[in-house]
Amino acid sequence: MATAADQLMAPASLATIAPVSNGQQSLLATTAAVAMAARNGQEQQELVENQKSTSPKPSPMPNLKLNKMGSVSSKEKRVYKIVLTGGPCGGKTTGQSRLCTFFENLGWKVFRVPETATVLLSGGVKFSDLTEKEDPPTPTTFVYKDLPFAAPEHSLIDLTASCPRCLAKAASKPNGSEAYKFQENLIRTMVQIENTYFELGNSSTRNCLIICDRGVMDASAYISKDKWEKMMAGNKWNPVEMRDNRYNQILHLVSAANGAEDFYSTEDHACRSEGVDLARELDYKSAAAWVGHPYFDVIDNSTNFEAKMNRLIESVCQKVGIDIGDRLQATSRKLKYLVAMLPPDSEFPPFQDFDVVHHYLQSGGPKVQARLRKRGQKNHWSYIHTQRRPNVHGQARIEVKTQLTHRDYMNLLAQRDDAHFTIYKKRRCFLINNQYFQLDIYKEPGHPRCKGLVLLETYSSLTGDALKNCMPKFLNIVKEVTGDPDYSMFNLSLKEDWSTTKKFCRTATHAKGTANGVANTPLLLNGQ
Repeated sequence: MATAADQLMAPASLATIAPVSNGQQSLLATTAAVAMAARNGQEQQELVENQKSTSPKPSPMPNLKLNKMGSVSSKEKRVYKIVLTGGPCGGKTTGQSRLCTFFENLGWKVFRVPETATVLLSGGVKFSDLTEKEDPPTPTTFVYKDLPFAAPEHSLIDLTASCPRCLAKAASKPNGSEAYKFQENLIRTMVQIENTYFELGNSSTRNCLIICDRGVMDASAYISKDKWEKMMAGNKWNPVEMRDNRYNQILHLVSAANGAEDFYSTEDHACRSEGVDLARELDYKSAAAWVGHPYFDVIDNSTNFEAKMNRLIESVCQKVGIDIGDRLQATSRKLKYLVAMLPPDSEFPPFQDFDVVHHYLQSGGPKVQARLRKRGQKNHWSYIHTQRRPNVHGQARIEVKTQLTHRDYMNLLAQRDDAHFTIYKKRRCFLINNQYFQLDIYKEPGHPRCKGLVLLETYSSLTGDALKNCMPKFLNIVKEVTGDPDYSMFNLSLKEDWSTTKKFCRTATHAKGTANGVANTPLLLNGQ
């Protein structure tokens, strides 16, 4: 079998930036990217202002092809961008390799974007060099001040080696201006390196999977909120572009320190020295950084490591729309619960709120549903077209989801189905007990049946007490309504009374999988 490096050979003219195993990157590409970030910071900011964001839109769709029924043609090649994130010793390196092998065996082109922090810091940067105004920490004085415990085992390596997390920590200190600037340039470098791979994917003649070892939002996990907001504002960045629109799917691989402690190790990793407690904290922070992304999957340690890797591959295949049968023993399913009322914000863990608007479109028959979704924060929006239809055997439903430009979205609004109300929601996303939840709070105007309606959704392979224990205890859950047609958004949006309408969908079978319709089509975590 070909090696990982052989599998990832880029075109000859771009061979210098081809990734190799263990996250190493060609020094030529890295040096060029760093030089660009450091030397042309102002130029990059001007570029950001011109483009409104450093994140390239998931491929522009000037030639969006719709059939007579308004669904998007699926004949175009696909470019799918994912981020592997998580705490120390979660399986990201192995996961990259497994995903690469699996998709290349299917004929896809796979690019692996290395972790920018590790690449740069392995070049000799030390966080202590960037904070000369302070006395360097010692094994007896170094303490993570915002954590409830000391980390002496971490400080020992920080004096002689380079750690991305300690660099970010230094950037948060009052006099850490040099570290702050380096952190800023690190993110700019990450964006530039990623954009290079994204362009390679767009120009590829094959379906392409791009795997990023961490993404832009990971930096926010290790820097104070005020410094992060200052950095975002100074570079004209916004969370919707940098978090939601830049990547198609986020996969958080939970650290072995959280649920598989016997297998947690710091060996064979130059920048890892975290103890178990600190690793758990870092794992939570890296997950919290991505809360709000609509396509966020948590791959926990509820199974052995081999099954964990299979669940990783299964999650990507399901979103891309690749039929894997029972090869990976798919067990994760969508769950929906009715919540009595919305508790005070103070009872929630850290969360992200979004405004969501749904429009149902005219479709080709009673078994086909098509809708548009607009989702955003602070007037920054993403747009999705969804078609739900039976599979070729007429049994489980599949969903074809396509990310749209604003222009495409406005054009498709002309196909609105007047038999349905527009649905308005506030969507609250949060992470608790290693489980990702989305809480939909229905808003007016709408049908009276939706007044005060609050629905909780998640994806999980857990059952019984294990599932019960991971549910948010601060919510008053009335009952599970998974598959109940009375809580289908399609039925809730109908203008006619359910007892008289012929449009009521009595088969609320949830989508078995999703299929992506065009290049760079992201696929939603939830069916709504």
